[in-house]
Amino acid sequence: MHWNLSEHDHVVATGDAVACEFGTGLALLHIKSNVYYSLNGVGAFVWEQIQEPRSILDVQSAVLARYNVDAQRCKADVEGLLKGLTEAGLARLHHEELV
Repeated sequence: MHWNLSEHDHVVATGDAVACEFGTGLALLHIKSNVYYSLNGVGAFVWEQIQEPRSILDVQSAVLARYNVDAQRCKADVEGLLKGLTEAGLARLHHEELV
């Protein structure tokens, strides 16, 4: 997948994972591959945000509102996490608003 994001692109979690709390984060089981993934507290917050279709900008704004983090670092980290989730088949990226 070519990874060229716009802040207006939308992302949503797929229904292909089961999540459970694990320490301060989440453990995700990708049902199709039987691979486990772990997310720290911030990753778990992002996962919560993308249970409904949401723009990349909205996810970044939610993280900035909740955590004391530099805006550029937030952008890079959120995009990196969303790329990883998408490549693992745990999220879908759409280059336009989902209806």
